[in-house]
Parts: sequence; C-alpha cells; structure tokens
Amino acid sequence: MNFVLQHTDKFSCARAGEFFTAHGTVQTPIFMPVGTAGSVKGVHFQELKQDIKAQIILGNTYHLYLRPGIDILEQAGGLHKFIGWDKPILTDSGGFQVFSLAHNRKLTEEGAIFHSHIDGSKRLFTPEKVVDIQRSIGADIMMAFDECPSGTADYQYAKTSMELTHRWLARCMKHFEQTEPRYGYRQSLFPIVQGCVYPELRRRSAEFVAAQNAQGNAIGGLAVGEPTEKMYEMIEIVNEILPQDKPRYLMGVGTPQNILEAIERGVDMFDCVMPTRNGRNGMIFTSEGIINLRNAKWKNDFSPIDPNGASFVDTQYSKAFVRHLFHSKELLAMQIASIHNLAFYLWLVEQAREHILKGDFLTWKKEMLKRTGQRI
Repeated sequence: MNFVLQHTDKFSCARAGEFFTAHGTVQTPIFMPVGTAGSVKGVHFQELKQDIKAQIILGNTYHLYLRPGIDILEQAGGLHKFIGWDKPILTDSGGFQVFSLAHNRKLTEEGAIFHSHIDGSKRLFTPEKVVDIQRSIGADIMMAFDECPSGTADYQYAKTSMELTHRWLARCMKHFEQTEPRYGYRQSLFPIVQGCVYPELRRRSAEFVAAQNAQGNAIGGLAVGEPTEKMYEMIEIVNEILPQDKPRYLMGVGTPQNILEAIERGVDMFDCVMPTRNGRNGMIFTSEGIINLRNAKWKNDFSPIDPNGASFVDTQYSKAFVRHLFHSKELLAMQIASIHNLAFYLWLVEQAREHILKGDFLTWKKEMLKRTGQRI
C-alpha cells in the first residue's frame, strides 16, 4: 500500500492524501462504513457505491471467523468475492470484541481465550492466528491483534495491557512477514497504539508502533469511556510521534464533531457504527444539526432531510414521509436513515478534504462544529 500526502493545512495538522490498494484508491480524510459480518446493515452494496460513495468498508475478524467461517470464505476466494464488493476492505482484528467479552474471556501471554457469543464454544485467538484469519479473509488492510482496555482503566492495568499488546504486535509483524497473501494481491498490516489516557504510555506505545515501519498505523482504545477532551489530548500526543508519511486510523470514532476535531489533529481514517445504529432509531445527522425524526415537529414538514443535499435521499424523501415510515414501523425508514447518515459522513470528510486543499479548513471546521452539533 502506497500513501501519498498531498497537502497539510498551514494552521493545523489536518491532511489530505490518498493511498493505493489492490482494490482501488482511497482519498483521505475518509470514513469507512462498518460492515461487521460482511454487510453494512440495511444497505445494498450498489447503494454504498453509487449513493453513499463509500471508497472502503470495514469487516470484523472475530465475527467473520465465527460466521460464516474461514472455510466458506476461502472456498469463495476471499471476502471481496463472497460479498461482491470490489473496492478496498479493512478488517479489525477482533481485539475490541474480545475487550467487550470481558466477562467471558481470559488473557494469557499466548493470546485470548474466549467463548463464542453464538454457541458458547471455547476459542483461542493468538497474534499469529489473527494474521492467518485475515489472510483468509483477504482484507486489503489487516489490523494487529491487541487488547483494548477501558477508558477508565487504572495506570498499572493500562501499562500491563499495553506491554502485552506490544509483545503481541511483535509476533503479528513477524508472522505477517513470514506468510503470503492467499489471493494474489498484497495486504497491509497496521499496528495499533494503546495506552489508555496516560500520556507517558501513549508516547511509549506510539514510539514502539512507529518503529515497526508498517504501511499505516492505528490509534485504538479511545471513545471507550474516557472524557472527550482526554481523547483529543491522546490523539495530539500520538500524532506528534507517528510518521507523517503513513496514514493514521482512529478506530471506532465517532460523532461528526469527533471526526472534525480528529482531522484537525492529523487523523486520516475513521470508522464508527453510529451513522447506521443511530439512524435505525430515527437520529439523523445533517449539515444543519441533529434531527430526531420520530418527533411530532416533523409531522407536517415536507422539506428535504438535509437542505444541502448531503445524500440522494434528500431529493426524494421529506422529513414528514420518513417520520411516517418510522411510526408505521416500516423497514424502509431504517434503510433511508442509514443511507442518509452514511452519505452525510462521507460528504463531511469529502468537504473537509476540499477545505484542507483550499486552505480554509479551520474557518470551515469552526462553522461546521457549531452547525452539526446542534439539535434541531
């Protein structure tokens, strides 16, 4: 994977770039819709391409390993062919899922022992196995196996966890270098910076990760319970150390405001379930603010969902109609909301890129923070 840094904002760390994979080019900053089990909930791949204009999507190693299973994916020729998606795919290593199974897993030096949430069967993830699984999935970008501690973890736990993540990372990198892709195209492996909310640990982790000389790097363990300002502080600390000439991926974040703040601090890649999860519950993100389409105030509002046309649904469906669908429990409501929210997120990062290149990113960002953060 080759990353080209095209422009850096004069007044902040915001960057515009692009990277090249076997399945296409991705322009940054970029938001990646989450397709945990190989699909983005309620959204067709045609809509992802044409209406949402997704350049890359995210899958999850833990979920794909359990179902449909690696044998099926290998028989299909990899995840791209299995799902019919010919653009880039990134896979999370499953570290966060193991974190979320805290009551049902055990960490050892070897790896993470856990029980499947599907059938309760006992499983083991090691750094080497996670690399092998992602080789079989065929993701363009693979993530190293890590432990993701809570944002409220104490210093000693965060330190022990980070050191374990570093030892696992060394094994991931070694196994990655000793194995070959399965489907005839190159894959990349991104290490993950951990360290919770402790500046010293974040610096140490960023230095260790940078020393791996990987083709890109990720920042993990944020938006997991820590205060928002702490998250921004950790991003700043880490990005002072991570290489300028490699893409930086902030995992699992977040709101439009989080994304804009992180772009200002030098982040290039994002993913989050919020656009689809919140959309299915009637929360709509727009360029003018946040809308709860279940509210009565939209009953007689026949205006577009977003007056600035962030998505194609804005030209077809009114607030009143989509509210009617939600109250009628029509599945189309969740589909429209998901498509709109994803298209809005992609529109937002595209606008950020344009303003970085234009040279007025901070002025634009200040206005967008005020507008997108308000509830209307």
